[in-house]
Amino acid sequence: MQQELAKIVGDAYVRPGSQFVYSGEETFFADRGSVECVVQPASADEVAEVVFWCYSNDVTITPRGGGTGWAGGAVPQGAGVALSLERLTAVRSFDPLRWRIEVEAGVTTATVQRLARENGLYFPPDPGAPEESLIGGNVATNAGGPHCFKYGVTGDWVTGLEAVIAPGELIRIGGPTRKDVAGYDLVSLMTGSEGTLGVITSVWLRLIPAAGPSLPVAAFYRDAASGAAAIEAVMSAGPIAAAIEYLDERTLQIAGGGFPGGVPAGAGFLLIADCDSGEADRAALREALAEGAIAEPTAPDDPESLWRWRDGMGLVVASELGTKLSDDIAVPLDRLAEAIERTVEIGKQHSIEACSWGHAGDGNLHSTFMLDPNDELAVRRAVAAGDELMAMAIELGGTISGEHGIGLAKNGWLHKQWGGPASRAHEAIKQALDPKNLMNPGKKLT
Repeated sequence: MQQELAKIVGDAYVRPGSQFVYSGEETFFADRGSVECVVQPASADEVAEVVFWCYSNDVTITPRGGGTGWAGGAVPQGAGVALSLERLTAVRSFDPLRWRIEVEAGVTTATVQRLARENGLYFPPDPGAPEESLIGGNVATNAGGPHCFKYGVTGDWVTGLEAVIAPGELIRIGGPTRKDVAGYDLVSLMTGSEGTLGVITSVWLRLIPAAGPSLPVAAFYRDAASGAAAIEAVMSAGPIAAAIEYLDERTLQIAGGGFPGGVPAGAGFLLIADCDSGEADRAALREALAEGAIAEPTAPDDPESLWRWRDGMGLVVASELGTKLSDDIAVPLDRLAEAIERTVEIGKQHSIEACSWGHAGDGNLHSTFMLDPNDELAVRRAVAAGDELMAMAIELGGTISGEHGIGLAKNGWLHKQWGGPASRAHEAIKQALDPKNLMNPGKKLT
């Protein structure tokens, strides 16, 4: 196999499958991956040739971006090829005056954000690890982030893409046109498909004029119920917050020491509302957040420091006991407080310490169970608690994934959320585009 693939990409770009960096992910499932070899093509044409060879020889293909996912979507399952897109780094076109850019799948999120910013433009999607996460992976998972509240997930900014589909054909759908309703929405179908329908090689992205500077406001509350009530006050205040983030009581206890300005006594819940539309709108948000707060909402002097603290939340929580199992469920906003409280109760029922934080404005919880990775009983309890969490999200009228995808972590739960007919439609699409089930098999199962 390696000799044949080396004829396509060169000897230096076919690597042993034993390299963990290409079989793991940030996820709790990182240690489950194994693969025969890693292939690193340098162009879309080479990707197509690799896929054609694999499909002709019944070899499985696991596309990989930066390996920063949290659901196990890029963790290979035992054989075949890990197809790394990291060498596809070209900016194919950039037209600032028309607010558009086309980049290959291996370009980092930070690069797109920087190019936009340097030209007075803005690319709003802000999933974690921008220096490591790749645009192809962000589109494949339809990644989210704090500012999705105002601006939407990654897929809302994709106007077209190029991909390789079975048995090795290169297709281009959509493009620089801002409106296109000519056929089935294949762009949206590929977006969020987690590599199970094809390999994304480049994407067209729309940009917008740069927003104003980040003007966050932070407010503390006694509990989740009063914090959730404040979210509704923010949403009815008039100005649209760019992001509304929360931390529950246990997360505050773990990470509050790093909060700029300190955490007041009696705080059991934190909201951070970001504003990018000027001081007048921030004043309105600050007034709305004051409702039910235990102290006057504050406007941090250094927004960058605040967001760095917020972005590091996952690592801080994971370090409490050694690791964590996190799920990104989302519920209707009127059920957010209940979901936050029940996350903690589920942990108690399974003798696992639990907490949550996340994107409050979207009802998106990063519900988390902390554990020692060497404690096998704790691992089993955490997995069982995760299953109960999925069931709770469905019960509350929500979804098993708001932004991380299904991957390995949530296989089997989509059927329970959707029911039979929708699940059969899902499976029919997979069968139509990947009849041999070689494209990232074992992922996104219903």
